[in-house]
Amino acid sequence: MSGMSDREKAFENMFAHDEELRFKVLARRNLLVGLWAAGLLGKTDAHAYARDVVVADFIVAGDEDVFRKLRDDFAEAGLDIADTDIRIKMVDLLNEAARHVENE
Repeated sequence: MSGMSDREKAFENMFAHDEELRFKVLARRNLLVGLWAAGLLGKTDAHAYARDVVVADFIVAGDEDVFRKLRDDFAEAGLDIADTDIRIKMVDLLNEAARHVENE
């Protein structure tokens, strides 16, 4: 019985670790995409804007809240950036964020 309990605990620990890594990667991606967008938007405090993007991710599960914030902010600033370009950048920066978190 102890072997089953140990195995179950190991799977729970692995799941918790994977979820923590996923959270870190997404938070890092959102920070990076926020910095990218801040540059395009001409924000004087890029890090403050990037933190706003990170916070936007807590509105709804998934990437749509971050995408929507970026798209709306670009539109408000009069920047004509295609939705596909935003999504491609988000994917590219997700891969970069994963590399950053791996190397921590």
